[in-house]
Order: sequence, then structure tokens, then C-alpha cells
Amino acid sequence: MPTLVMKFGGTSVATLDRIKRAAKRVGLEVANGYDVIAIVSAMSGKTNELVGWVNETSPIYDAREYDAVVSSGENVTAGLMAMTLQEMSIPARSWQGWQVPLLTSPIHSAARIQQIPTENILAKFAQGMRVAVVAGFQGISPEGRITTLGRGGSDTTAVAFAAAFLADRCDIYTDVDGVYTTDPRVAENARKLDKISFEEMLELASLGAKVLQTRSVELAMRFKVKLRVLSSFDEPSENAGTLVCHEEEIMESNVVSGIAFSRDEAKITLVSVADRPGIAAAIFGHLSDAGVNVDMIIQNIAEDGRTDMTFSCPTEQVSRAEKALQAGGPENHVNFQQLIADTSVAKISAVGIGMRSQSGVAAKMFKTLSDEGINIKVIATSEIKISVLIDRKYMELAVQALHDAFELEKPHS
Repeated sequence: MPTLVMKFGGTSVATLDRIKRAAKRVGLEVANGYDVIAIVSAMSGKTNELVGWVNETSPIYDAREYDAVVSSGENVTAGLMAMTLQEMSIPARSWQGWQVPLLTSPIHSAARIQQIPTENILAKFAQGMRVAVVAGFQGISPEGRITTLGRGGSDTTAVAFAAAFLADRCDIYTDVDGVYTTDPRVAENARKLDKISFEEMLELASLGAKVLQTRSVELAMRFKVKLRVLSSFDEPSENAGTLVCHEEEIMESNVVSGIAFSRDEAKITLVSVADRPGIAAAIFGHLSDAGVNVDMIIQNIAEDGRTDMTFSCPTEQVSRAEKALQAGGPENHVNFQQLIADTSVAKISAVGIGMRSQSGVAAKMFKTLSDEGINIKVIATSEIKISVLIDRKYMELAVQALHDAFELEKPHS
């Protein structure tokens, strides 16, 4: 039988009633002739509770035991979902990561999926099982220890299973009914997209849209997995949700498909950096070693052998960045006079594959912000996106103004 992967996030399985609702969704697809692999997250709030217990027990904890504790939330949901399906007379069985087995790298709490052998689950499908309920977010290391994939890892689990089992589609059930042109809580006229390309979704996910984990979109793009984002609270329908697919499957698209934003950004400027070969490599090498996620980078014109260098990073990583750069020092090839951190900025991005063939997007974006009296601090561009850093207090105004300027409330023309 054809295979369908269905992933249910924490809000979709937050209570026993919601698990029943999710199980009914699975039952409909079984009735449609699918063997289903249901990937489940922990019940809403449960992972945070488990992480809190770990921190309370051992502030400097063993990463292997951390994974053993925080992965247990998904195990509970998987067992409850399988039991619910059995009550509906649907042959179902729960699977923990090690039982599949989902093989990962040995890096605890940030493991990467290396392989998903299909033999065990396919053998059970052949024996009459119709639903494999798999605990998301977890796997097993080469040493035989439980590993976890990082927050949001159940999305990645789902896409990886869809690729391994050559599934017809991977449906991601969440508390929103699809991918929107921007956050509806910020712009009331935000519109749900019927389709969006992998590249656009990848940019939106990496720029602050919380709908899908970035790694899951990367995997879907690489293995050509059709992704559908939809709500587990809406009534089932054929055109529900948003399909994330290849660009060729979208007939016509707006120049800009969405406005993404990230509230928790910081701007760090190194004043009077020695302008010589290797200085950028030294600076960003130290930041990389410290695990700082650098995004936008600008280097000014040099004068008298000195220059200023500015970059952005998440606000939570500012102290780590400061420590790494100050520890670098002149003896480690990092020579600057002053470090200035601005933690009151936000990143706003316009994303769209239509930018490749249309000029004037940047001019329109900058004029829109100018008309609202919003000053741009940093600009970064790629083939399908333009990002700016602005004062955080203007973030919602900027999002609404750009959404209106690019007429994103109107359907694709």
C-alpha cells in the first residue's frame, strides 16, 4: 500500500481529547488506503517541564542523561496514540527511536539523522499493522545511547521518514492552518498561501517564521518530499493547508511571497579593526568556535589601515560573542579598539522567488520604510530575499507597511 507520513506537534496532542482527534485524522487516511507513519511530539509543555527537572537536578548535567529524560515525552504520546487507534480497531503499534532504529550521530541534544532502515516497520506493515506511531525528536547513537535532534526535531524526523519510505506526502499538523504571508497576529490581512516553494520556505524558516524547522525544509528539498502544513483543528478537506513544493509546481507567484521577522536580534560592531588579510577569518573563526550564529555582515571602507565591522546574531548569543572576541585578542589576530552591542534591533525580511526576474524590490522596500520614518541600520540580500535591521520598536509597523506595500493580501496573479 502507499505510505503517508503524518506529524502531530505538541498542541495537536496536548490532551487525550486532542490525541483522539489526531487519531481520527489518521483513521481517515487509513480508510483512504494508506499505511501511515504517524510522528508525534511530546504533549504541549511537557518537554519544557522535563528540561526544567533536568536543570533543577543537575545544573551541569550529563548530556546523555539529558537526552534520556527529555525524549521520554514523545514516548508517552506515541503509546497513548497507538492505544487510541487500537480502541478504534485500527492495527497500530508505537515505536521509539531505538526500535526503528533511527540511527544518528553521537552529538547529544543536537544529533543528526544518518540512516533510517525500513525493514522493521515494513515487516510489520506486511503482517497487517496499518499505523506505526513513531516518537519524534529522538534516535540512537553508534554507542547505543538515546539521542535527541534539538528543538523542533520532530519535523525533521517526519521528513526523514517520508524520504526513507518514499511516502506520497508528509503532512505536518500544527496549530496553524498553513503558511501565511506574515504572522497574522502582526498583520490582520495576512493571507494563507496555497503553495510555497522549498527555497522560499527555507528562507522564511531561517528568518524567523516558526511554522517549520529549517532542517526539515532542507531535507524535504534535498529528497523531493512533498510537504503539507495544515491544522489538526480544522475539518479535513482536499485543499487544506499549504503545500511546500518545487518552484516548477507553482504556476505564477507574487514577486514577494512573505514578510518574515525576528524580534530577538542584536547588532555587534567592532570599531577600528586592523584591515589586513585574514582578519575576517580570525574574527568569524572565534565566533564559530563559540557557537555564535552570525547572519548579516558588513565591513566599512578602510581608512589608515583600520576599518569597522558589523554583524548580527541572536540576542541570547551576545555575551558568548563578546567573550569569544575579547578572549581572541591581538595575540590571536583579532585587533579592534571597541566592541559595541545593540540588543534593541529586529530583522525584517522580504522573501520571494519572483525577485530573480523583477527589479525594484529593494527600492520599494527601502522607500516604504523611509515613508514610515524607519531608519535602516544594516542591509543584506540574496537572490530571493532582502533583510534589514531596524529599531525593534518599529518592527510591527514595518511588517504591516511592507505587507501592504507588496499587496500580499491579494492572491497570486
